Amino acid sequence: MNLKSLRRQIDGIDKKLTDLLNLRAKITLSVAKEKEKNGRSIYSPDREREVLKKIASENKGPLTVNALEAIYREIMSSSLALEKGLKIAYLGPQASFSHLAALKRFGTQLEYVACESIPGVFLEVERGNADYGVVPIENSIEGAISYTLDMFMDSDLKICAQILLDVSHNLLANCAKNKIKRIYSNPQVFGQCRIWLQENLPHVELIEVSSTTRAAQIAAKEKNSACIASLLAAKVYKLKTLACDIEDSPHNITRFLVIGKTVVTQTGNDKTSIAFSIKDKVGALYDMLVSFKKYKINLTKIESRPSKKKAWDYYFFVDLIGHQDDPRIKKALLELENKCKFLKILGSYPVGE
Repeated sequence: MNLKSLRRQIDGIDKKLTDLLNLRAKITLSVAKEKEKNGRSIYSPDREREVLKKIASENKGPLTVNALEAIYREIMSSSLALEKGLKIAYLGPQASFSHLAALKRFGTQLEYVACESIPGVFLEVERGNADYGVVPIENSIEGAISYTLDMFMDSDLKICAQILLDVSHNLLANCAKNKIKRIYSNPQVFGQCRIWLQENLPHVELIEVSSTTRAAQIAAKEKNSACIASLLAAKVYKLKTLACDIEDSPHNITRFLVIGKTVVTQTGNDKTSIAFSIKDKVGALYDMLVSFKKYKINLTKIESRPSKKKAWDYYFFVDLIGHQDDPRIKKALLELENKCKFLKILGSYPVGE
């Protein structure tokens, strides 16, 4: 078959795809009306995960599962934009890793609002200026993001979804590598690139700033300056990429949370996050955790933070496998509530990735 015939086939398929995509969009608008009648949220992480899981199981190639997920992410993003102009707040500025995580979850068709701080993201959602927010919660190398943990103690927002982002750090500048005198980035990024910096630029001054995007903004204007940031930042701020993937660990993953006002229903593959405080007595923390062992509930993370209300008083943040509506989880949390001083369910959401 010649090239002209093959292209004619593609044109025919494109016509069918366009018709089917528009038909899908019309049906999603009908779904949106039904949700509105029942007072349900337009965005459903549980349904989203179900769709992506089904697509992956039915894929016979040659497209990869990741490629199909990327295509469907934009299809669903376009549908959300039609149903309701969702607004997503994220820890900015533009081209930050939180921005990349938000785009990975929601696609490019929605409206995004950059916030200067993690509390700012929470505030935008609480005030109704944004429907959802995206904030970092932990990095596989540097650990938990304490600002985010602390915000959950004073906020009624719920965790609706999680996003896992493979973090790639890149050296960006508009000068030659041997001309660099200063490198800008945020403290966590410097921590994730220690070995590379020591081996390649040991005498260059490292200057901490609030975000990798802020670092890119400075490097774009300041002579003999560089930054460590994303490739998206290089594109947005017109910087040259001098070195790619300079992070010390190839398994550098940051976990982000989607926060909002809605409670997510069960998917069968969920995680629940809680926070609690304990009474000041010997073995108190052990007593709190006994119920999880009793009901065979797997804990994936436990983190402590000072309560800031009393010296040596702590909150404990725990992630566990299962949904808060699971009978076993309900029983364990009820027992925990009866033992501890304070218990708060931060949200149940699809494990997803």
